[in-house]
Amino acid sequence: MTIALAVFVAAGMLLVLAGTVQTRAADAIAEITGLGRLFVGSLLLAAATSMPELATDVSAVRFGAVNLGAGDLFGSSLANMLILAAIGYVSAGTPVFRAATPIHAVTACLAIVLNAAAGVFVLARLEQPGWPIGIESPLLVAGFVVGMRIVYTHRTDGGPVEDRPTRRWTPHLRRALLRFSLAGAGLLVTAPAFAWSAKRIAELSGLGTTFVGTWLVGLATSMPEMVTAVAALRLGAVDLAVGNLFGSNALNMVVFFAMDLAYPGGSIFAALDPAHALSALLAVVLMALGLAAIVLRSEGRRSLLEPGSALMIAVYLSGLVLLYTFADRAAGAVR
Repeated sequence: MTIALAVFVAAGMLLVLAGTVQTRAADAIAEITGLGRLFVGSLLLAAATSMPELATDVSAVRFGAVNLGAGDLFGSSLANMLILAAIGYVSAGTPVFRAATPIHAVTACLAIVLNAAAGVFVLARLEQPGWPIGIESPLLVAGFVVGMRIVYTHRTDGGPVEDRPTRRWTPHLRRALLRFSLAGAGLLVTAPAFAWSAKRIAELSGLGTTFVGTWLVGLATSMPEMVTAVAALRLGAVDLAVGNLFGSNALNMVVFFAMDLAYPGGSIFAALDPAHALSALLAVVLMALGLAAIVLRSEGRRSLLEPGSALMIAVYLSGLVLLYTFADRAAGAVR
């Protein structure tokens, strides 16, 4: 256990460092190319900060811990909403929910639909004999592509990309691309050790890969989102922070496609613990609460603390208790 914990902490710190470097590089790329904060946060930064989930969860599948990987994806969606609640709670003087543009509703709805669909797929446990992968994960990818197209057409920060000045292949852009690539390579190298240590902790603690993946790994792989959110708030870029959190929740569901490709023997959803449907439902509830807090901010309500944040935190903690109660905690239940 001591070795597993040490590897988990060390690998987790490296994942956070690499994810942070990649996030800053992605932000620089976005600024140089002239993309707006809302779209950058929802797609480019979301893709950068979701690299730990992608690398860790594909590695988890290869180690035979599919529930650990799926738990990380749903757990990351939960953790991202916890981050949104936290920044809304501690920054009541600069109200995040009232400062964010309502157009985030488009990204939030996309994330809600994809997480809900993934939860339904977990319960459906569809079997496609003879198919290399299931039909569910390609449907999630198609939904994400269509949804991001809608997000792009509803951009309000900075106007159409073609109407804005763009600088191509400057030295700054080349350096940003290099940092982005090197950080991505670091994520891919570190993730297998992180996944192995998380699996060992689940086995030795008796908590099970479903709970450990949803709680511990989900929180750890969401550290880049937290760092990005805090940095964006310090810059006054509220839309960048909020867009990254909702965008990451939508992109998390696309990672199921990569996991499906790495999983031998058909659809990965048919092999998942049904308790993941509970995590998906909790993620949907938290995203709906976050969306409501942003939309209702136009009412002009003022308080020292954001009530939406307090409610989201309460739901998150209650959800962990429910998941711990219903998830399979047997040490041998590692798939």
